[in-house]
Amino acid sequence: MYVLGFPLLLIPLALYNIVAFIFLLPPDFWITPAATLPLRSGQVWTLTWADIFIAGALLLLWVEIIKSRIGRRTITDHILALLVFGAMLAEFVLVKSAATSTFFLLLAVSMVEVLTGFVVGRRSATRPVEANEPVKTDEPVKPPPVHDVRLPFPSP
Repeated sequence: MYVLGFPLLLIPLALYNIVAFIFLLPPDFWITPAATLPLRSGQVWTLTWADIFIAGALLLLWVEIIKSRIGRRTITDHILALLVFGAMLAEFVLVKSAATSTFFLLLAVSMVEVLTGFVVGRRSATRPVEANEPVKTDEPVKPPPVHDVRLPFPSP
């Protein structure tokens, strides 16, 4: 349950920054072919590093959505997702190495996570509660205790 408070889309953000700033790879690294697969139609599908990276980010987005449906700390998760989105947006606008289509798509994935958090939080907050639903307990319901209430009146 410790994973609930950690924004998983921080992982692709960190990986992108490691590739861009530590390895100092050129921005066209993301469009270099990682693999080529021949298809039955006769076409050859070229898979780039950006395709693999965005597919991984989408998989993490799916896990985040599942977490938001079952987690109890949805407000904390949503605030952290909003902070990650804000950091990505600032980096996209201000940092030269982040001005790529790959980072923009990563930013879009983060925005979808934030918007999903709004929808899931709003939907769970407006869930109807049945008032006539019987309470299920193992013990029989006991009536409240009756207290002897005597008011102090002066005797005649």
